[in-house]
Amino acid sequence: MRQSNFILEITKLNHYFGTTKLRNQILFDVNLMIKSGEIVIMTGPSGSGKTTLLTLIGALRSVQEGSLKFIGKELFGVSNDKLVQVRRQIGYIFQAHNLLDFLTARQNVQISLELQTNISQWEAKIQSEAILDTVKLGNRINYYPSDLSGGQKQRVAIARALVSHPKLVLADEPTAALDSKSGRDVVNLMQELAKEQNCAILIVTHDNRILDIADRIIQMEDGRLIK
Repeated sequence: MRQSNFILEITKLNHYFGTTKLRNQILFDVNLMIKSGEIVIMTGPSGSGKTTLLTLIGALRSVQEGSLKFIGKELFGVSNDKLVQVRRQIGYIFQAHNLLDFLTARQNVQISLELQTNISQWEAKIQSEAILDTVKLGNRINYYPSDLSGGQKQRVAIARALVSHPKLVLADEPTAALDSKSGRDVVNLMQELAKEQNCAILIVTHDNRILDIADRIIQMEDGRLIK
């Protein structure tokens, strides 16, 4: 039962940059559990290790020391191929939305589904249009990023992150480039879709205006998680 309830289980995680004498410890003895459907916000000053932790959770870096389990599977010591498989089950939302300028809103979302092997192009198109409708961009599906506002681009990024029904969404400063109304709209959408899909969300933010959407707030200081 415990395995199915926790999406993420991190125990005594340490991380270092550099080698030998120049080795610098970035994360110290990090312990963190996140359940399905839970929204966790991580705060802390710049340089405290938040983004490093996010990249480890997102299987964008290899675990060096300690245990990091994603849906019950240990990521310490796994191959790059396994990390790629894990990445397909995680949605990512970044501050800079990272949309491809030469693709329409629908095509940007559809890319996420095309990483899945069990879905036809036609189904991917239908699902992409449906989720863009959900994030209130049904009338913008054929627009390119240059024709969208900052808030609209971030909504495309949310649609892209959630279209494949990931178990976990990682958001790094998702409201940093947005005004307060657009930022609020974006996090409300994330909250709504996460609850619908029973997906966990971990948000790294400096934005005090959105703290109220969290089920739990954790703080990172000097590479340590302060509960």
